[in-house]
Amino acid sequence: MSDPWLVVGLGNPEARYARNRHNVGHMVVELLAGRAGSRLTRHKARAQVAEVRLGLLPGGAPGPRVVLAEPAAFMNLSGGPVKALAQFYGIDPTARLLVVHDELDLPAHQLRLKRGGGEGGHNGLRSVSQALGTRDYARLRVGVGRPPGRQDPADYVLSDFPSREREELAVTLEQAADAVEAVVTVGFEIVQQRLRSA
Repeated sequence: MSDPWLVVGLGNPEARYARNRHNVGHMVVELLAGRAGSRLTRHKARAQVAEVRLGLLPGGAPGPRVVLAEPAAFMNLSGGPVKALAQFYGIDPTARLLVVHDELDLPAHQLRLKRGGGEGGHNGLRSVSQALGTRDYARLRVGVGRPPGRQDPADYVLSDFPSREREELAVTLEQAADAVEAVVTVGFEIVQQRLRSA
């Protein structure tokens, strides 16, 4: 049986952060768990986890085993739980880890896949890279756009999506969940190209 994938949604763990732009990674992971008829439960690696099968492989067979996870630590401490989960499940982060996170440098609701590179000032990604000792892992970047005027980017990402964006956000989350399923069933490069062309 092939090794599972580890799909990590970044965010902050307390309920008051649940609808923040910074928590879009959590939103995607929770949607994927719901699609699979599962829910996230506490794991000893300081995370909330659901072990599922995602999507269908070409030919109609059930998709691969996937560990969906949210670190139960604040964003800037995400790396410890991600490393512990990778070790617990025997996952090579450079091959079968996908981190879902908010991205200031993309227009709101745009999706892009990236492997490796810098963290762009994202404290969650910085923590993951430091803990793993590598930046060479896959990321699904969910655009939240830049703050208006002179608003501090930190305040902006820690604010909720406005009500006028909720309908569009729901579509974005479904598209992001679709992209995750496609990465684990048809491959990173194929989905990366699809998103670039969208």
